[in-house]
Amino acid sequence: MKSFRKELWFNVPARRGFVNITRDVEACLKESCVTEGLCLVNAMHITASVFINDDESGLHHDYEVWLEKLAPHEPVSGYRHNVGEDNADAHMKRQIMGREVVVAITQGRLDFGTWERIFYGEFDGRRKKRVLVKIIGE
Repeated sequence: MKSFRKELWFNVPARRGFVNITRDVEACLKESCVTEGLCLVNAMHITASVFINDDESGLHHDYEVWLEKLAPHEPVSGYRHNVGEDNADAHMKRQIMGREVVVAITQGRLDFGTWERIFYGEFDGRRKKRVLVKIIGE
């Protein structure tokens, strides 16, 4: 069995944002030479997320609105975690959107549904953060 590991780095200039990283992950798969197996994609920061969904701007806007209703950024004084920080909401948003995804690899390709894509979700941006891609298989 083969094992492949690579770190992808992202720096979202805004506090929040969603980045389609499907092509980055596909490039990792190609580099790994694995044709049958599993691909783990994992946000390595507690205020960032990796998830699978449709690449549709209206949906991303709806996520923004929904997440802000569930865990509003302000007032930052409303969170016990925000002692010297202002990112408690980002921790909660990450918890909702998830830490990682696992995608099957079939015949050298990510085995997606029709509209599925992999996204990096940033909830406390403006600095460099990493995503781990770990691929195992034959």
